[in-house]
Amino acid sequence: MFIHKHPYEPFIKKDTTKLIVGTLPPPRFSTGELLEKDVDFCYGSYYNSLWLFIDKIHSLGLRCDNSKEAIEERKAFLVKSKIGICDIVESAEREKMDASDLGMKHIKLRNVIGYLEQYPNINTLLFTGGNSKNGPEYFFRKHLKNYGLKLEVLSNEVPRIHQFTLCHTERSRSVSRTIKTVSLTSGSGAANISISKLPLYKKFKAANPKFNTFDFRVTQYREFF
Repeated sequence: MFIHKHPYEPFIKKDTTKLIVGTLPPPRFSTGELLEKDVDFCYGSYYNSLWLFIDKIHSLGLRCDNSKEAIEERKAFLVKSKIGICDIVESAEREKMDASDLGMKHIKLRNVIGYLEQYPNINTLLFTGGNSKNGPEYFFRKHLKNYGLKLEVLSNEVPRIHQFTLCHTERSRSVSRTIKTVSLTSGSGAANISISKLPLYKKFKAANPKFNTFDFRVTQYREFF
């Protein structure tokens, strides 16, 4: 049994307004056995593609290698864009050394609500996946139950959008704020089949036969990044 611990602390600044929430990076990021094009940072797997989408949207020319420069490029973008990262899974056990969310057992979650209370400028959570079992939205819904909270539907179209109201004490006074959640289509290759079945994807594909699942994610992510 492999104890899969998250290798990175949450990346959040005082003025962060959006928070990317995923689960765990592939085990090789915890064992230090990175591939040539991996970046030693959140979502650094070259095959996850999140940074490839962001790079395409903003024409950043990001490096994809094990260098410190590649890490700093990504941090600089996050700081400038007021975007943070706080994956919801702190650790899990695996029988197989893979990145499957379904393969996680005995899962320990991070206290995302605690970070939201600590950083009051955050108003949006960007889930890197939907409500399928062991996905980030799935875990966040379970996390909310511990606080007597639940998500309210704003839009059932992909990407699905919800909201919830967070009440907490700040400087000896009660404060409440509404936080929006967006369940983005996962960047993993496994999501390509579900994308191909979406009416919107079929519409784009009919208009442009060269349109693919990468293009679909870029179109979707552009609004939120």
